[in-house]
Amino acid sequence: MSKTQGVEVIDLLRMRLHALNDLALTLKHVHWNVVGPHFIAVHEMLDPQVDAVREMVDTTAERISTLGGSPAGTPGRLVAERTWDDYSIGRAESIAHLGALELVYSGIIEAHREAVQATDKSDPITQDMLIEQLRTLELFQWFVRAHLENPRGQLSVAGSSSEDTAARKATKHALSQP
Repeated sequence: MSKTQGVEVIDLLRMRLHALNDLALTLKHVHWNVVGPHFIAVHEMLDPQVDAVREMVDTTAERISTLGGSPAGTPGRLVAERTWDDYSIGRAESIAHLGALELVYSGIIEAHREAVQATDKSDPITQDMLIEQLRTLELFQWFVRAHLENPRGQLSVAGSSSEDTAARKATKHALSQP
């Protein structure tokens, strides 16, 4: 890998590090703020996700260091450099949070896929790490979507462009079910 390619991969990983740190905090936020009849199922589903994402954070930071970079894990850097808004749902029904989390996972997965493509020719080690993370992120999204799909596989939050909209759609769909 050339020095230029190394710098590009470090920059790419810096944003993945921020996204994963943000996801871990968001999952814990949801864990603390979920209420309603499915509270315990969602509450307990999230802790293993938090642990796995924190492991991804550590692996990503160590890859940055391996490439000669300095991983920035402070909240200030995350907020200053991120390109997305803060998670918008506070205390809410479990289905509302799951609707919003589906969008969060979609954004993380899309950006991870772009990073996989960007490292295709320059860094197979980083690409392999990102692919492994994607495997787990997609699994967790599947867990979330299982609460939001009907038996025909239609997603109640399909077409949502914001967490608030997804939360409302998921809640409306849940209330309309017998």
